[in-house]
Amino acid sequence: MNLTTLGLIAISFVTTPYMWGGSNAMKGLDCSGFVQKVLEEVGIDPPGDQTAQGLYNHFVKAGKQCQIGPDSLLFFGKSPSRITHIAIALTDEVMIEAGGGDSTTKTLEDAIKKEARVRIVPINKRKDLLDAFKITY
Repeated sequence: MNLTTLGLIAISFVTTPYMWGGSNAMKGLDCSGFVQKVLEEVGIDPPGDQTAQGLYNHFVKAGKQCQIGPDSLLFFGKSPSRITHIAIALTDEVMIEAGGGDSTTKTLEDAIKKEARVRIVPINKRKDLLDAFKITY
């Protein structure tokens, strides 16, 4: 797998614990906190603490809809107004996400028990992919 700069940065977070609402890599990250940390490293993190829905709304307005591939943000949910998860595509088949947890994952012990962490998984592991947006930096 040939990785882009964004992909290499994202992979540096692998095994970071998942923490609901987490935005601190030392304590834990949720899906949007993880993506924002990666975007921050390449200088394109939108201002403020964004949810997956907030990041979707930001990038939809930017008009960067695309095919799935390296450096694509992947948005999951029930509809464009109900985005519940975000991940980063490393290839057209593999993504990296902060996953495995939920709103009850609030401590390191919770994350360990649920095996919730930043991890690399197949994109098709989830069945609720709604959109992808190519990141340029």
